[in-house]
Amino acid sequence: MNESLTLLAVLLTLLLGLAAGKAWERYKLRAGHWIDRRKARESPHYILGLNFLVSNQLDWAIEELTTAAGIDDDALEIHLILGNLYREKGQVTRAIQMHQQLLQRPKLTKLEQAYVLLCLGLDFRRGGFVDRALEAFNEVLRFDSDNQYALLNLEKLHEEQQQWQEAHAIRQRLAALADDAQKVKHNAILAFLQTQLGLQALTRSEDKTAVSQFESAIELDAGAVPAYLNLGDVQRREGQLDEAIATWEQVIRIAPERAYLVFDRIEAVTREQGDTERFPALCRRLIDANQQDWRARLALGRHLATRGQPSEALDLLFDSLVHNPHALFIHQAVWQALVALQFNEARVQRYMELTREAVFYLDPHVCMRCRYRSTELLWQCPQCHEWNTFVEERITPAEETEDDSS
Repeated sequence: MNESLTLLAVLLTLLLGLAAGKAWERYKLRAGHWIDRRKARESPHYILGLNFLVSNQLDWAIEELTTAAGIDDDALEIHLILGNLYREKGQVTRAIQMHQQLLQRPKLTKLEQAYVLLCLGLDFRRGGFVDRALEAFNEVLRFDSDNQYALLNLEKLHEEQQQWQEAHAIRQRLAALADDAQKVKHNAILAFLQTQLGLQALTRSEDKTAVSQFESAIELDAGAVPAYLNLGDVQRREGQLDEAIATWEQVIRIAPERAYLVFDRIEAVTREQGDTERFPALCRRLIDANQQDWRARLALGRHLATRGQPSEALDLLFDSLVHNPHALFIHQAVWQALVALQFNEARVQRYMELTREAVFYLDPHVCMRCRYRSTELLWQCPQCHEWNTFVEERITPAEETEDDSS
């Protein structure tokens, strides 16, 4: 009987201890009043703040979350979010102050310290404090060595400073942390970074090192177009003309939509070799393979115009206009050919019919991530710093409806 009472007393003590622990976890004493820690998260202000945040109404989100934070000053995640919102609003100094204050809190876990430091690093980066941002992200890695967000931001900082070796080393760490499904993406980025290392070697006149870097990039990613372009350029400079053409032709094979990047290169080298048929034949193969390839028609038209065949060139250029009437490059080539034909009336009339609704533009390349526009193809976006995100934006002519034609 006594043993049963003892056991019951022990169980009651344990239950009371658990209840007290739960109460202590949920409630705290402030200014003589017990405060419910869950109220901040369960309050309508917290929920409304998150809703406004999702709908990108930042001012209202800040207002509601500030009210929610006032219910419980210890609600770490709410203060983190508020600091991030101030950063997004451009109030970087205020964001830094908030996150630095959070770091002063006692008894933060290592994971919580890592999160706060990560936010602080983003503040410094947004404010242009590169050294302090680097220090913050490295400090995150001291608490959490596999923190991918810290690694990604470190890589971008090094890229912005053109510290390609450091950026490459960090991307290798990220690739080692990734699963097999992500290996292709990481190898593609490593190939771009390897290409930058090759270009850096060229500035030091280290051609052999550059060639090795370009070849390594191609081994990492067979679709690394800039590596082929630069490798061919080095081969041409060293007098290896056939090898250069073969390298550039690989671009046409692996990325036919980027074939125009090698047109001028191949045309110039075949002209040096005295071969007048190879480049026109290449353009015609591309046209046969893709009837909408306006760039191959433009390249062939320009080639024929320089060889004293403006009439044949115009036929190709007019076909090119049909597929892309907005490219200023085509119109410039057409005008040059029309000048050579002394503005043949029938040809001029045909040109006017084709371009009646055309709008010229000079920046047809747009980043798929941030919508940054460029007049030329860029391998890395100067705004969001992502790799290989530019596509050519095409404006297709509107088709006539039955109502329009009647």
